[in-house]
Amino acid sequence: MGALLSFIGVLVLVLVAVIGAKANMQFILGVAVPYAAAATFVIGLVMRVMKWASSPVPFRIPTTCGQQKTLPWIKHDWVENPTTIWGVLARMFFEVFLFRSLFRNTKTELHEGPKLVYGSAKWLWFFGLVFHWSFLVIAIRHLRFFSEQVPGLIQLLESLDNFLQIGAPGLYLTDLALISAVTVLFLRRVVLPNIKYISLPADYFPLFLIGGIAVSGVLMRYFTKVHIVGVKQFTMSLVSLSPKLPQSEIGAIFWVHLLLVSALFAYFPFSKLVHMAGVFMSPTRNLASTGRIKRHINPWNYPVKIHTYEEYENDFRDKMKAAGLPVEKE
Repeated sequence: MGALLSFIGVLVLVLVAVIGAKANMQFILGVAVPYAAAATFVIGLVMRVMKWASSPVPFRIPTTCGQQKTLPWIKHDWVENPTTIWGVLARMFFEVFLFRSLFRNTKTELHEGPKLVYGSAKWLWFFGLVFHWSFLVIAIRHLRFFSEQVPGLIQLLESLDNFLQIGAPGLYLTDLALISAVTVLFLRRVVLPNIKYISLPADYFPLFLIGGIAVSGVLMRYFTKVHIVGVKQFTMSLVSLSPKLPQSEIGAIFWVHLLLVSALFAYFPFSKLVHMAGVFMSPTRNLASTGRIKRHINPWNYPVKIHTYEEYENDFRDKMKAAGLPVEKE
């Protein structure tokens, strides 16, 4: 049911874009909605980060996966259990760019006996890595639409992404990789019973939304051609804050693509996708493990009146003796 509702939601967005393009509502689809989505993205993301930053962290609670620094003759794992800022930066690098914690992910199954069996689940790490890196490369490639002169770095990235030169125009490998990864991650949620049981519409909607963006982009590049010069002029006008609708017909598929991208931007700060920023604010990742090096005292501690056992016995000695309870003093 969650998958169906999410699919219907994305389908409604597609129909709105198609109908709006046919009804000459390009200003709303191409100017009002993108600007509103960009403002929502920036303001929402800043508010989420500020909320996380204002949350008190009285204790050191880093996730540790290696030997802590103790005695000099015990080898210390400076990346998995860092005690310095350099170790924290190294761990964050592996986490952000290589998904180190997901690489360690294992699956558990209950066999006859009963017996709990642990197994490898590297396929999830692989397709998660493919999904995120492909999405990043595609986003960087699109920066050529927002600059007069295409930077050399983007040209190099495009040539590497298109080095096979399959067809005309050339086939981008990241396009295939992104669609394949989204498909696998979706099938994981509908095929595996335990994952399907805990999946909500909020888990399916981003997959359908990103899948719709990828498919509409592929359709524009390889099947339904669009006026690329008009698209470049239009995007440049948006960036310069002087929006001008394209004079020539671009095609309804472009407005579908733009509306889906705008929906993703507006939805991002309020969804699970915001973990992109949250990973940097997580105390389990960004803190050094110095529990054996420095004493950490809870800043919330306040003076508390202590009632010792001796005072307790003095107050209730007669009642304790009457109840047959032992006392230290007669």
